[in-house]
Amino acid sequence: MATSSREEPAWLLHSTPYRETSLVVDLFTREHGRIAAVAKGAKRPRSSLRAVLLQFQPLRVSWTGRRELRTLTGAEWSGGLDAPRGDALLCAFYLNELLMRLLAREDPHPLLFDAYGEALAQLASEAALDDTLRRFEWTLLREIGYAPDLERDAARVPIDARRTYAWRPGEGFVVRDAAAGDGIPGSVLRDLAEGRLTTASGRQQAKYLTRAILSHHLDGVPLSTRQILVDLQKL
Repeated sequence: MATSSREEPAWLLHSTPYRETSLVVDLFTREHGRIAAVAKGAKRPRSSLRAVLLQFQPLRVSWTGRRELRTLTGAEWSGGLDAPRGDALLCAFYLNELLMRLLAREDPHPLLFDAYGEALAQLASEAALDDTLRRFEWTLLREIGYAPDLERDAARVPIDARRTYAWRPGEGFVVRDAAAGDGIPGSVLRDLAEGRLTTASGRQQAKYLTRAILSHHLDGVPLSTRQILVDLQKL
Protein backbone atom coordinates (compact mmCIF):
# COMPACT_ATOMS: atom_id res chain seq x y z
CA MET A 1 0.00 0.00 0.00
CA ALA A 2 1.21 3.48 -0.79
CA THR A 3 2.72 5.83 1.74
CA SER A 4 0.15 7.90 3.62
CA SER A 5 0.93 11.28 5.18
CA ARG A 6 -2.60 12.67 5.55
CA GLU A 7 -4.44 12.61 8.84
CA GLU A 8 -6.93 9.80 9.25
CA PRO A 9 -9.39 8.77 11.99
CA ALA A 10 -8.01 5.89 14.05
CA TRP A 11 -8.22 3.93 17.28
CA LEU A 12 -5.30 2.46 19.19
CA LEU A 13 -5.83 -1.27 19.64
CA HIS A 14 -2.53 -2.28 21.22
CA SER A 15 1.00 -1.04 21.88
CA THR A 16 4.26 -2.74 22.79
CA PRO A 17 7.65 -1.29 23.82
CA TYR A 18 10.14 -0.86 20.99
CA ARG A 19 13.79 -0.26 21.81
CA GLU A 20 14.42 2.17 24.66
CA THR A 21 12.12 5.09 23.95
CA SER A 22 9.62 4.02 21.31
CA LEU A 23 6.45 1.96 20.88
CA VAL A 24 5.02 -0.22 18.15
CA VAL A 25 1.35 0.68 17.91
CA ASP A 26 -1.41 -1.34 16.29
CA LEU A 27 -3.93 1.12 14.88
CA PHE A 28 -7.39 0.54 13.46
CA THR A 29 -7.85 3.23 10.80
CA ARG A 30 -11.00 3.99 8.86
CA GLU A 31 -9.60 3.97 5.32
CA HIS A 32 -6.57 1.70 5.60
CA GLY A 33 -7.76 -0.88 8.13
CA ARG A 34 -5.38 -2.21 10.76
CA ILE A 35 -1.79 -1.02 10.47
CA ALA A 36 1.34 -1.22 12.62
CA ALA A 37 3.63 1.75 13.09
CA VAL A 38 6.62 2.79 15.17
CA ALA A 39 5.87 5.74 17.45
CA LYS A 40 9.39 7.07 17.86
CA GLY A 41 10.17 8.54 21.26
CA ALA A 42 6.64 7.92 22.55
CA LYS A 43 7.97 6.59 25.87
CA ARG A 44 9.90 9.76 26.65
CA PRO A 45 8.33 11.84 29.46
CA ARG A 46 8.05 14.97 27.30
CA SER A 47 6.85 13.26 24.13
CA SER A 48 3.70 14.77 22.66
CA LEU A 49 2.62 11.26 21.70
CA ARG A 50 2.81 9.91 25.25
CA ALA A 51 -0.42 11.55 26.43
CA VAL A 52 -2.27 10.97 23.14
CA LEU A 53 -1.71 7.29 22.35
CA LEU A 54 -4.43 5.91 24.59
CA GLN A 55 -6.87 3.09 23.95
CA PHE A 56 -10.58 3.81 23.55
CA GLN A 57 -9.98 7.44 22.61
CA PRO A 58 -10.68 8.77 19.09
CA LEU A 59 -7.50 9.80 17.29
CA ARG A 60 -6.36 11.34 14.04
CA VAL A 61 -3.05 9.90 12.91
CA SER A 62 -0.59 10.19 10.05
CA TRP A 63 2.30 7.95 9.03
CA THR A 64 4.88 7.30 6.35
CA GLY A 65 6.40 4.17 4.86
CA ARG A 66 5.52 1.37 2.50
CA ARG A 67 6.64 -1.62 4.54
CA GLU A 68 4.53 -3.60 7.01
CA LEU A 69 5.88 -1.52 9.89
CA ARG A 70 5.25 2.18 9.21
CA THR A 71 6.52 5.26 11.01
CA LEU A 72 3.96 7.32 12.90
CA THR A 73 4.43 11.00 12.05
CA GLY A 74 1.58 12.49 14.05
CA ALA A 75 -1.29 11.71 16.40
CA GLU A 76 -3.94 13.99 17.85
CA TRP A 77 -6.82 13.35 20.21
CA SER A 78 -10.20 13.93 18.53
CA GLY A 79 -12.07 14.22 21.84
CA GLY A 80 -15.71 13.79 22.65
CA LEU A 81 -15.81 10.28 24.14
CA ASP A 82 -15.72 9.10 27.74
CA ALA A 83 -13.72 5.94 28.36
CA PRO A 84 -15.61 2.80 29.48
CA ARG A 85 -15.21 1.82 33.14
CA GLY A 86 -15.47 -1.31 35.26
CA ASP A 87 -16.97 -4.30 33.49
CA ALA A 88 -17.54 -2.17 30.38
CA LEU A 89 -13.79 -1.53 30.20
CA LEU A 90 -13.13 -5.28 30.14
CA CYS A 91 -15.67 -5.56 27.33
CA ALA A 92 -13.82 -2.84 25.42
CA PHE A 93 -10.57 -4.80 25.73
CA TYR A 94 -12.51 -7.81 24.41
CA LEU A 95 -13.48 -5.84 21.29
CA ASN A 96 -9.83 -4.91 20.76
CA GLU A 97 -8.73 -8.52 21.09
CA LEU A 98 -11.33 -9.62 18.56
CA LEU A 99 -10.04 -7.07 16.05
CA MET A 100 -6.42 -7.99 16.71
CA ARG A 101 -7.12 -11.70 16.24
CA LEU A 102 -9.57 -11.65 13.33
CA LEU A 103 -8.98 -8.52 11.27
CA ALA A 104 -6.26 -8.83 8.65
CA ARG A 105 -3.78 -6.00 8.28
CA GLU A 106 -4.48 -3.33 5.66
CA ASP A 107 -8.01 -4.61 5.07
CA PRO A 108 -10.26 -1.51 5.27
CA HIS A 109 -13.73 -1.84 6.78
CA PRO A 110 -15.27 1.62 7.25
CA LEU A 111 -18.57 0.18 8.49
CA LEU A 112 -16.76 -1.91 11.09
CA PHE A 113 -14.71 1.13 12.10
CA ASP A 114 -17.92 3.08 12.71
CA ALA A 115 -19.49 0.14 14.56
CA TYR A 116 -16.46 -0.02 16.86
CA GLY A 117 -16.83 3.64 17.77
CA GLU A 118 -20.55 3.17 18.40
CA ALA A 119 -19.86 0.14 20.61
CA LEU A 120 -17.36 2.11 22.70
CA ALA A 121 -19.87 4.93 23.11
CA GLN A 122 -22.51 2.44 24.25
CA LEU A 123 -20.12 0.83 26.71
CA ALA A 124 -19.21 4.25 28.10
CA SER A 125 -22.89 5.12 28.50
CA GLU A 126 -23.56 1.97 30.54
CA ALA A 127 -25.80 0.41 27.89
CA ALA A 128 -26.59 -3.31 28.19
CA LEU A 129 -23.28 -5.14 27.77
CA ASP A 130 -24.62 -8.30 26.14
CA ASP A 131 -26.64 -6.38 23.55
CA THR A 132 -23.68 -4.14 22.69
CA LEU A 133 -21.29 -7.08 22.36
CA ARG A 134 -23.64 -9.19 20.23
CA ARG A 135 -24.28 -6.32 17.85
CA PHE A 136 -20.55 -5.68 17.37
CA GLU A 137 -19.69 -9.38 17.04
CA TRP A 138 -22.19 -9.82 14.21
CA THR A 139 -21.01 -6.67 12.45
CA LEU A 140 -17.46 -8.00 12.65
CA LEU A 141 -18.44 -11.44 11.38
CA ARG A 142 -20.38 -9.96 8.45
CA GLU A 143 -17.62 -7.54 7.49
CA ILE A 144 -14.85 -10.16 7.40
CA GLY A 145 -17.03 -12.72 5.65
CA TYR A 146 -17.45 -15.19 8.51
CA ALA A 147 -21.12 -14.64 9.33
CA PRO A 148 -23.44 -17.49 8.36
CA ASP A 149 -26.51 -16.75 6.27
CA LEU A 150 -29.32 -15.82 8.67
CA GLU A 151 -31.94 -15.70 5.93
CA ARG A 152 -31.66 -19.22 4.52
CA ASP A 153 -30.57 -22.59 5.87
CA ALA A 154 -27.92 -24.89 4.41
CA ALA A 155 -30.47 -26.24 1.92
CA ARG A 156 -31.22 -22.65 0.77
CA VAL A 157 -34.68 -22.79 2.33
CA PRO A 158 -35.79 -19.57 4.08
CA ILE A 159 -35.30 -19.67 7.86
CA ASP A 160 -38.61 -20.51 9.53
CA ALA A 161 -39.29 -18.72 12.82
CA ARG A 162 -41.25 -21.78 14.03
CA ARG A 163 -38.40 -24.26 13.57
CA THR A 164 -35.15 -24.98 15.44
CA TYR A 165 -31.72 -25.00 13.84
CA ALA A 166 -28.15 -26.07 14.51
CA TRP A 167 -25.09 -24.32 13.06
CA ARG A 168 -22.55 -26.44 11.21
CA PRO A 169 -19.19 -24.94 10.17
CA GLY A 170 -18.84 -24.70 6.41
CA GLU A 171 -22.53 -25.45 5.85
CA GLY A 172 -24.69 -23.02 7.75
CA PHE A 173 -27.88 -23.75 9.64
CA VAL A 174 -29.61 -27.11 9.43
CA VAL A 175 -33.06 -27.94 10.69
CA ARG A 176 -33.02 -29.74 14.01
CA ASP A 177 -35.71 -31.56 15.93
CA ALA A 178 -36.87 -29.21 18.70
CA ALA A 179 -37.32 -32.24 20.96
CA ALA A 180 -33.53 -32.75 20.92
CA GLY A 181 -33.27 -30.02 23.52
CA ASP A 182 -30.63 -27.85 21.90
CA GLY A 183 -30.27 -25.70 18.83
CA ILE A 184 -31.40 -22.15 18.23
CA PRO A 185 -34.96 -21.09 17.33
CA GLY A 186 -35.51 -19.67 13.88
CA SER A 187 -37.17 -16.67 15.52
CA VAL A 188 -33.85 -15.74 17.14
CA LEU A 189 -32.04 -16.08 13.81
CA ARG A 190 -34.63 -13.80 12.22
CA ASP A 191 -34.12 -11.27 15.01
CA LEU A 192 -30.35 -11.43 14.52
CA ALA A 193 -30.80 -10.83 10.80
CA GLU A 194 -32.80 -7.70 11.62
CA GLY A 195 -30.26 -6.50 14.18
CA ARG A 196 -32.46 -6.87 17.23
CA LEU A 197 -32.70 -9.25 20.19
CA THR A 198 -35.79 -8.50 22.20
CA THR A 199 -35.75 -11.23 24.85
CA ALA A 200 -33.28 -12.39 27.49
CA SER A 201 -33.46 -15.97 26.20
CA GLY A 202 -32.80 -14.75 22.66
CA ARG A 203 -29.72 -12.86 23.78
CA GLN A 204 -28.49 -15.94 25.67
CA GLN A 205 -28.95 -18.19 22.64
CA ALA A 206 -27.25 -15.63 20.40
CA LYS A 207 -24.33 -15.57 22.84
CA TYR A 208 -23.78 -19.32 22.56
CA LEU A 209 -24.04 -19.12 18.77
CA THR A 210 -21.49 -16.31 18.45
CA ARG A 211 -19.15 -18.14 20.84
CA ALA A 212 -19.27 -21.22 18.62
CA ILE A 213 -18.69 -19.28 15.40
CA LEU A 214 -15.87 -17.16 16.81
CA SER A 215 -14.20 -20.18 18.42
CA HIS A 216 -14.26 -22.00 15.08
CA HIS A 217 -12.58 -19.12 13.24
CA LEU A 218 -10.08 -18.65 16.07
CA ASP A 219 -9.13 -22.34 15.68
CA GLY A 220 -10.31 -23.03 19.19
CA VAL A 221 -7.66 -20.76 20.77
CA PRO A 222 -9.49 -18.90 23.57
CA LEU A 223 -9.54 -15.14 23.90
CA SER A 224 -7.94 -14.05 27.17
CA THR A 225 -10.43 -11.23 27.75
CA ARG A 226 -13.38 -13.51 27.08
CA GLN A 227 -12.26 -15.92 29.78
CA ILE A 228 -12.06 -13.09 32.29
CA LEU A 229 -15.57 -11.96 31.35
CA VAL A 230 -16.91 -15.51 31.46
CA ASP A 231 -15.46 -15.88 34.95
CA LEU A 232 -17.29 -12.71 35.89
CA GLN A 233 -20.42 -13.98 34.11
CA LYS A 234 -20.53 -10.83 31.98
CA LEU A 235 -20.12 -12.35 28.54
